[in-house]
Amino acid sequence: MTSAATRADVKRGTIPVFATATAITVSNIYFTQPLLDEIARGFGIAPSAAGLVATTGQIGYALGIIAIVPLADTVRLRRLSILLLAVTATALLAGAFAPSVALLSMATLILSASTVLPQVIMPTVVSMATPGNAGRVLGAVGTGLTMGALLSRTAAGLIAEVTGTWRAGFVIAALVTGALLLVLPRYMPDDRPTPTGASESYLHLLASLPKLIAEHASLRLSAALGATVFAAFSAFWSALAFHLTAAPISLGPAVIGLFGLFSVPGALAARYSGRLTDRWGTRNVNVLSLTSALLAFALFGFAGPSLIALAVGCNLLGYGTTSGQIANQARIFAAPPPRSELGSTPYTSSRSSPEAPSDPQSPGCCSLPSGGPVWCSADLASWCSRASSWWATPPEPPTQPAGRP
Repeated sequence: MTSAATRADVKRGTIPVFATATAITVSNIYFTQPLLDEIARGFGIAPSAAGLVATTGQIGYALGIIAIVPLADTVRLRRLSILLLAVTATALLAGAFAPSVALLSMATLILSASTVLPQVIMPTVVSMATPGNAGRVLGAVGTGLTMGALLSRTAAGLIAEVTGTWRAGFVIAALVTGALLLVLPRYMPDDRPTPTGASESYLHLLASLPKLIAEHASLRLSAALGATVFAAFSAFWSALAFHLTAAPISLGPAVIGLFGLFSVPGALAARYSGRLTDRWGTRNVNVLSLTSALLAFALFGFAGPSLIALAVGCNLLGYGTTSGQIANQARIFAAPPPRSELGSTPYTSSRSSPEAPSDPQSPGCCSLPSGGPVWCSADLASWCSRASSWWATPPEPPTQPAGRP
């Protein structure tokens, strides 16, 4: 990321630090997914019961977005980042030593609720962009977000394979999150919120969320598109571990985690969607996102036990998810509500709410020919209906960074 993409007063290295921070923090939500089978065996419970860990993680993340992200308009971001990182690291350590799946789920709920720094960083980095480069900086940080979600699975699987326990992943995640405390706060703004934001009460900010959704069509559109694609992304990754451990594939956690590594090329390619958003507008990039995701699930439908087909589909799905996220957030920040963090709250919570069932026996899950549940058909139908209504939306001009008030 060259200095031309950000204002002259932005500290050198801010964009790489922000991208790394989003990757580390978001990984705390997803690294448990390839470990669900190991967790089930460790506690001597059914896989469906272990799926509670992934489900509470998504619930906690959604609660954190709704309850914590609006605080970014009322408190110093530097102090907020220190508090959130400290809570997350503590909850990770508690999860590492949890004696039951119930207590592990509680720890996961807390750490996921405090893992909302990416939703604070996104509007902050847009405010640092020079005119015409909002999509570019969002692309860099958004790619870090997807890379964290993908590579966390790889790291967790390898750590579990080497150490022989899923608990080691929680310990290492706590150490890495704690180390981030020494770096990220230095790059976060330390100025006070604007006088208008400082005078509003926290409850008033929360109460304003429904009004924002009702008044801003760009926010509703981005939330709808983001929810449909991310629901399918979550459905696939939540069920993939069960699919790969079952016969006839029967893989271990380390190999399962490698699927995150296999998906890196697609996520890296999505970084350039930020520049495409600046040049061609968000509408065209959303077309690219939906097309890529639909192709991924078409491929999954014929994959059977083929690991190559699954790996190719993972790349298509990762590209579609990341490029859509970049376009959706660029649309929101190009025409922001009075508070950029508040605008991010309904969008991101919509992406967390449609989380797919983690139970492989859930009626919402469908199966590939090999018998492993990998995706929800309702998600695919939702994409089609959303895409059809979206075509009626007039195209918008290329995005411009809005900045914080």
